[in-house]
Amino acid sequence: MPGQPLDDGTAHALVAAAAAAPSIHNTQPWRFRLDTARRTFEVHASRRHPLPHTDPDGRAVHLSIGTALCNLAAAAVHLGWEPVVRLLPQPDLPGPLATVRLAGAPRAALLRRPDLYRAIWRRRSSRLPFLPDPVPGPVLAELAEAARSDGARLRHPDAAERARLLALTAEAEQRSAADPERRAESSACLAAPGAAEGLPVYALGAQDSNGRLPMRAFAGPADGVPGERVAFEPDPQLLLLTTRHDGPADRLRAGQALQHVLLLLTLHGLRASFLHQALEWPDLRDRMTGPGPERGAPHMLLRIGYGPAGFPTPRHLTTALLRQPEVLASSR
Repeated sequence: MPGQPLDDGTAHALVAAAAAAPSIHNTQPWRFRLDTARRTFEVHASRRHPLPHTDPDGRAVHLSIGTALCNLAAAAVHLGWEPVVRLLPQPDLPGPLATVRLAGAPRAALLRRPDLYRAIWRRRSSRLPFLPDPVPGPVLAELAEAARSDGARLRHPDAAERARLLALTAEAEQRSAADPERRAESSACLAAPGAAEGLPVYALGAQDSNGRLPMRAFAGPADGVPGERVAFEPDPQLLLLTTRHDGPADRLRAGQALQHVLLLLTLHGLRASFLHQALEWPDLRDRMTGPGPERGAPHMLLRIGYGPAGFPTPRHLTTALLRQPEVLASSR
């Protein structure tokens, strides 16, 4: 039997862990419903699409919900449950994007893996400069295997590909800055004091004074955001996450793999930030993986390295995330 009963306290602990996952611009687009009799969580997309211009097809929403699924599963194992995850359980009908059933005590194989739950509360995105120290090869291999176990592929681009990916990122950032609707959407993601979602000004970090690393500009001087510029690492260490196909289930799997990688990075004392600008423009996204039959569908470009921790971002209370089915909507 599991080490802990599925009472209200345990249910809220599981949802709190899921909701600590990263999401696009900290929009937290997930909602949960617990079927106590079946010990099953339904994971739905929020009824409100948070970024209709930046993410018109819901790709980033699916990716974000995948990260929450990874956290929920890691918390279940830590609390003594075997998580059985089903993606798109009703693919042709409105309903949850995924279900997580708690099926007794976890298998020994799960218990032999790193305790990812310990990293959930320590993981933070860092938009600060990293040290130039290289990430060890065995760590990169472990990250790639973690992504593979979740149905994704994680590549460590060489110097030429890094330059190409950063150039695409810079082009995307320039496009977004020149697009009034996207610029307004990014500015709207700045968190008001006491808000439960959005990005607080203190978490935005700085801009690269050398211009080598295109950092997302969420706002301008009119929003009261300081325009501090500092020197970032001259040759950022990058990871590119892809899947073979690009359907809704692939995007959910990519989110699970992304969070698995981020939690392992945290356990190794590493930091990460997201360079997702090019993913927001279909033509630039299509160019991210280059030609070839094994190119796959890109889902995230990560900058990783050793350095200072990022800043915490606000989260919804779990009572606001556990909803009744009639107020839930699915996003396909």
